[in-house]
Amino acid sequence: MHYLDEGPHDAPPVLMLHGNPTWSFYYRNLVLALRGRYRCIVPDHLGCGLSDKPGDEHYDYRLKSRTEDIDSLIKHLDLKDPLSLVVHDWGGMIGFAWAVENPDRIARMVVLNTAAFPLPEDKKMPSALSLVRDTALGAFLVRRFNAFSGIAARVAFKQPVSREIRHGYTLPYDSPENRIATLRFVQDIPLTENDPGYDILINTAERLHLLQEKPCLIAWGERDFVFDAPFLNKWIEYFPDAELHRLPDCGHYVLEDGGTELIETISHFFGIREDSDHGHASGKSLEHGRTQ
Repeated sequence: MHYLDEGPHDAPPVLMLHGNPTWSFYYRNLVLALRGRYRCIVPDHLGCGLSDKPGDEHYDYRLKSRTEDIDSLIKHLDLKDPLSLVVHDWGGMIGFAWAVENPDRIARMVVLNTAAFPLPEDKKMPSALSLVRDTALGAFLVRRFNAFSGIAARVAFKQPVSREIRHGYTLPYDSPENRIATLRFVQDIPLTENDPGYDILINTAERLHLLQEKPCLIAWGERDFVFDAPFLNKWIEYFPDAELHRLPDCGHYVLEDGGTELIETISHFFGIREDSDHGHASGKSLEHGRTQ
């Protein structure tokens, strides 16, 4: 597992968890903003980013393993202080599955277009995701033609973005072998009690109330075709006292679309109000690590 480790090692830790089909690249500008006062830990889930991309015979690509990976990383880094959790997409399910088992170790939470509960009653599974999840054709298109990461690099942004940034998102997924996680993540979406991980999903949802007293910020791109209003409404039910920021012109990659203004909003939530290290990550040095 590859991870970024930025900021003073004796500073309060912030764990940032990406989703599918992104990687730690997604959080680069937030890391620059927080690393002066916080220790920013940003792993690439196995199969993603700069982490190893093992075949199915070596790794099962299931939610249970994902959560165990995060627990192993926290132990590997010997993070003892309560940590702040920043999550997006699949990072929400993985991060909150760990958090509800360790509520006393959570300091605060930032929720970005994600879920940690079953599909809302008023939300249908998007047909594009069902194609990938449930059909051989969908699997073929993802592995052979990079249909998931490649399409996301076009439709997940709702604001202008450079070719270089689009390329940054797809960079780790440059061959069928390197796209295994982008497929397995979709195939692992738990929808019914017969699906692996559904028990973890239900357990997490039923115990989110254990985190209700923690400071929470929800920043939501309202032009996300998957994590849309029904998901946001559920988060508001679970965390009614959260600091809520609706971003009507932002899509799924809300940190990109929200730009400097959203980075500053999150920085303020962390108690950082002066200009610290804002800007684009290009040309900046980021500390990398690997753990077994």
